Amino acid sequence: MNPKARKSPIPVVEESIYDHPKYYDLVFGSDCAAEVRFIVGCGDRFMRRAPKRFLEPACGTGRLLFALAKRGYSVGGLDLNEKAVEFCNARLRRHGYAAAAFVADMSDFRVPRRFDLAFNTINSFRHLSSERAAKDHLQCMGEAIRVGGLYLLGVHLTPSQAAPSETESWSARRGHLSINTHMWTKDRDRKKRVERFGIRFDVHRPRGSVRIVDELVLRSYTSAQISRLIGSSGCWETVETYSFDYNLDQPIQVDGTSEDVVYVLQRKS
Repeated sequence: MNPKARKSPIPVVEESIYDHPKYYDLVFGSDCAAEVRFIVGCGDRFMRRAPKRFLEPACGTGRLLFALAKRGYSVGGLDLNEKAVEFCNARLRRHGYAAAAFVADMSDFRVPRRFDLAFNTINSFRHLSSERAAKDHLQCMGEAIRVGGLYLLGVHLTPSQAAPSETESWSARRGHLSINTHMWTKDRDRKKRVERFGIRFDVHRPRGSVRIVDELVLRSYTSAQISRLIGSSGCWETVETYSFDYNLDQPIQVDGTSEDVVYVLQRKS
């Protein structure tokens, strides 16, 4: 049964999850420490000069930018959602850092000064709905990252030799706020390379509970398709691949059964 079709015991609203940055930040923040260790560790392992300037396209609420700023790094980010950018910058300013995020399309942006390392680790890349937009994004990133720098691109692949995952659920809590999250596949069109997912946040607060329901429409990639895209960019080469467990000591071989993959891309000269 479609989870949305079940009668909900709490009020339901159909709204974009990205318009609720406080909730989004909590839901996707559980791996923050591991992600930061991985990001910094990739710089140490694959770059001749340790990175000091970090960029995040589709930065959302900026949880990773804030964590890196606390470590003393210079950070920058961009996102299409104005509420997320406002949340990101407000947190940075509240803790004494300069606002670092700006509103922009990740397939059409410029930065005034190049960065050393960029990251997009939780599948936001797949919001780019066409091959042209994806190529434009890699070109923009090539202009934004110095030669020898890295782009850590996390992609949930559609396996070509195994059954894909269909659902995922997890919970998060901060103080008196708790959120139970559930995602499920609504539709896959392999020919058009479009996947539709339902997602809901069951938000529980002292003043009451609410269910936020949204739909995510993402472009799909098999391992072969993403490899061709990276190769066609002309400015990036894959130097290593990892799973979403962010273990630097356990790189993976990507094949037709792979799903969650982080591509470590290096900027070519």
